[in-house]
Amino acid sequence: MNNQRILFSLFAIYLVFAILLNSVGTVILQVINTYQVSKSAASVLEGFKDIPIGLVSFLVASQLPRYGFRNAMLTGLGIVTAACLCMPLLPGFWTTKLLFLAVGISFALVKVSVYSSIGLLARDGKEHAGMVNTLEGVFMVGVLGGYWLFGAFIDSSDPASTGWLKVYWALAGICALAFLLLWTTRMDESGTRVEGESPAREFFDMLRLVARPLVCIYIVSAFLYVLVEQGIGTWLPTFNNEILKLPAAMSVQATSIFAAGLAAGRLGAGAVMRRWHWYPVLNGCLLAMAALVLVALPLAEGVRANPDINWFNAPAAAFILPLIGLFMAPIYPAINSVMLSSLPRHQHSAMTGLLVIFSALGGTTGSLITGSVFEAFDGRFAFYLSLVPIGVILCTLFFFRRAVERDGRTDFAGAAASPGH
Repeated sequence: MNNQRILFSLFAIYLVFAILLNSVGTVILQVINTYQVSKSAASVLEGFKDIPIGLVSFLVASQLPRYGFRNAMLTGLGIVTAACLCMPLLPGFWTTKLLFLAVGISFALVKVSVYSSIGLLARDGKEHAGMVNTLEGVFMVGVLGGYWLFGAFIDSSDPASTGWLKVYWALAGICALAFLLLWTTRMDESGTRVEGESPAREFFDMLRLVARPLVCIYIVSAFLYVLVEQGIGTWLPTFNNEILKLPAAMSVQATSIFAAGLAAGRLGAGAVMRRWHWYPVLNGCLLAMAALVLVALPLAEGVRANPDINWFNAPAAAFILPLIGLFMAPIYPAINSVMLSSLPRHQHSAMTGLLVIFSALGGTTGSLITGSVFEAFDGRFAFYLSLVPIGVILCTLFFFRRAVERDGRTDFAGAAASPGH
């Protein structure tokens, strides 16, 4: 099989879902203005996206090798293409809920399949880590592009306008192109499952992974990381609009700094980790994240609306706070690569399923907590709370490293976080 073509196809699929998944913050801002719903009501969109991701992953992850990773990805792309077409044709808050429900179901199929497909292509731990870092970097490039794509369709002079829904015509076209690319790509999926095992046995094998201490610590780390990332990423457009007094379109575009930091951090993380062990690098990243929160949020106090606001006179917090993405970026791919590279190929689908489940739960929890605190208090206090999970992740990474070393993977884990070329 043509590995380069398969990788390109996987990257294209991840790019599509990056735009759709991370549009939830932008869409929350727009449905509040367009459909006149409350912040707490709008925050359920994160649940419509994340709960299906977790539920579907739990039910089908162990069975996807039987169904076929390529077939699963094609199914997911077909579902989201249809959902995107419904948004401008049947405008309404309920349609928006159905869109994110479709995105959640589809991403559960896609993420497990994409991560498992990387296991088919990578020859060793270094190459696996390189592909994961690049994949997650491409994902963040998609997130970055998505903010500007949505921003181009938002009319700041008329917040209640439904013109922003036209973006879904473009998104449906992108989804269809990714579908056609994968449709014309062939994959060899041999070796992805143990022959002769029943579906029930495969499902319980997935559950038994949770009994391993290393896996438990890894799951907690991933859960808390996504809680922080989604809590900030989802509510940053609203923070920019209500706390920093930026226009709606500019609020969304300013959030692209956060996505750009994540993209640059993930694409560049391999070069850093090639020289240093993953553990001190990630600790440094977490401390830098906390420092940025403590520096940026005091600068967001007492901001007044400016009718002549532009990129040159915007509050400093609009540029400083999103830089947290740069230091947040290496954490997720590093711990994922260390974990997956320590398992045999036939367990990658099940392990990725567990990752997707707890990442989805973390995303929903982060968004709901941040949204509720945002509404009850204000955006500054809501973002100050991110310091709590950041501190807990520092602790879990300590135990994660000890568990890796206890399993005799010390040298391999350091290499696994470095990309191969």
